[in-house]
Amino acid sequence: MDELMHDACERASRYLADLGRRRVSPAPAYLAGLAALGLPLQDEPIEPALVLEELDRLGSPATVASAGGRYFGFVIGGSLPAALAANVLAAAWDQNAGMRVASPVAAALEDVSAGWLASLFGLPVGCGVGFVSGATMANFSGLAAARHALLRRCGWDVEARGLFGAPPITVLVGDEVHVSLLKALGLLGLGRERVVRVPVDSQGRMRADALPAIAGPTIVCLQAGNVNTGAIDPLSEVCRRVQAEQVWVHVDGAFGLWAAASPKRAALLDGIGLADSWATDAHKWLNVPYDSGLAFVRQASDLRAAMAATAEYLVEGERREPAHFTPELSRRARGIEIWAALRSLGRAGLAAMVDRCCDLAARFAEGLRSAGFEVLNEVVLNQVLVSFGSAERTRAVISAIQAEGTCWCGGTVWQGKAAMRISLSSWATTDEDVDRSLQAIVDAAKLTSDSQSPADLGNRNRSAP
Repeated sequence: MDELMHDACERASRYLADLGRRRVSPAPAYLAGLAALGLPLQDEPIEPALVLEELDRLGSPATVASAGGRYFGFVIGGSLPAALAANVLAAAWDQNAGMRVASPVAAALEDVSAGWLASLFGLPVGCGVGFVSGATMANFSGLAAARHALLRRCGWDVEARGLFGAPPITVLVGDEVHVSLLKALGLLGLGRERVVRVPVDSQGRMRADALPAIAGPTIVCLQAGNVNTGAIDPLSEVCRRVQAEQVWVHVDGAFGLWAAASPKRAALLDGIGLADSWATDAHKWLNVPYDSGLAFVRQASDLRAAMAATAEYLVEGERREPAHFTPELSRRARGIEIWAALRSLGRAGLAAMVDRCCDLAARFAEGLRSAGFEVLNEVVLNQVLVSFGSAERTRAVISAIQAEGTCWCGGTVWQGKAAMRISLSSWATTDEDVDRSLQAIVDAAKLTSDSQSPADLGNRNRSAP
């Protein structure tokens, strides 16, 4: 085991050391090599060292280099050194974080991290916190607590009786609501399509003046960080307008909630503490390994009532039991990496990481404007939207840059217009990474304007490592 672990660490170190030199998207030859993994399962065991060698040889070159500094797709962060090292130790510990008795250390780290995070975000002291797989489950958890609380006020026990015959709950969302929140509503039986959509402004922010009249149990879903523009809904204004006993305000802050940790940008989240529940990802701007999300609920008892499950064989103590605040019973101990990341960064380090990503986004936007391209959004956080003219040309540039390999940027359609979407969320991204990527994008756009196909451009470096 000792030799195997050393071998694994050496291979991982080599992989990380090579990220700056390799292309971001895997070369087609390496993708083709994945076919060698699909052998029939053999009858006899194989030495673990040989399995590791095969996995590294075939798998490592075929990864997307999202852990490096030039991946700008899907708001994916890298892994901070302390978080990655803690992840390795956590894998060796192999803790089940469901119950305190099963892992006292995992429960203790969740307790500490929950307090740190609530303080960083400006959330109520003692709020309930669930350590979940990502923002989809964080939204699910917060909305489950909302469903419980609103129906309880109507005299209905939804956990015991379900939704059949229950008083209806109205759900308000902005017209730019993220798909993960709609998925959570569908899973909860509240429906993806029965929502009331509120108009948004040119940046995707919910218009408080367009809120409909509210009557009866209602969940108002706000957004902190539009997935395209980074814009944040007017949290304070909406919360004050909808204050009522039968209204619950939930904030989907998958990445934007982390802006609260920056003194320079915290004002963008004015009023965040007025909501009732919040969802965010730790594997985005906190830069911990996948999968890691967080659900917060003002009244811990509401989250516990929606999530708790008991049985005679489950040992419960007097202190917080982690499984009572998440959809899962058994799960990995995500709090280990979260604690390590926060302990490593401190308040100043976390703020600096958020600010650096935002500053790099502004650097990206300025470089694109200077090259003559249209930046479609106000760059308030870490998101940049750029158009290269027609929808066809914009899509061609996106395809070309993905094939060429210097960086990876995704595509989207923003209020009817095709755009390249650039997300800066990694601790590893440097000024040099941005400048190198800018040049590659500009070159791709020039070649595309010269009527060269994306395939022609991509072929320059398709076989490069």
